[in-house]
Amino acid sequence: MNLQRMGVQNTVITKMEGRWFKTPFDKILLDAPCSGSGLIKGETKRSLDTLKMWNPNYIKSMGRAQKKMISHAFSLLKDNGTLIYSTCSLEPEENEKVVDSLLNKFENAKLEKIDLKIKSELNLDYGDYSSELKKCIKLWPQFYDSEGFFIAKFKLLEEIKEK
Repeated sequence: MNLQRMGVQNTVITKMEGRWFKTPFDKILLDAPCSGSGLIKGETKRSLDTLKMWNPNYIKSMGRAQKKMISHAFSLLKDNGTLIYSTCSLEPEENEKVVDSLLNKFENAKLEKIDLKIKSELNLDYGDYSSELKKCIKLWPQFYDSEGFFIAKFKLLEEIKEK
C-alpha cells in the first residue's frame, strides 16, 4: 500500500460509503465515481467498455449522484477544512455543474486556485457557471498524452451555511 510505504500515519482507509460518515474532517478527498470519459484513449478494452456505457441519461444520473456526494462531503468539513473533488470524466454534468451546484447551495463554499503549471483551461462561457470555476483544473488528454481529469479545491472558512 502506497500510504504505508510513504510512512503516512494520519489516514484511515475504509470501504464504507461516505454518506454514512458523520464525524467532521480537516481534509476530504472525494474521488467521485464517474462515467470515466476521460479514460477514453485509443482502442483499448477500457475505452471501448466506457464508450458502450456512455449515454446522456447515464451522465445525468452520475451528475445527480455526485451532487449528493459533494454536498455531504462539504457538510463534514471542520472550520478551515479542505475538500478536493476529482473525477476522471470530462463531462460538464459531472464536473462544472457539480461544483457550481455546491457554490450555489452553500454561501461559504469557496473555491481555491490550484497552482499547478499545466495547461488546463476550462473554456467555459461563464454565463452558465460561476466565474470561480476558472480556479478548477481540467486536464485534457491531448495536452499531456495522459488521461483526462477534473479537480476542484474547496476551503471552508467558517461554519457551514446552506443558502
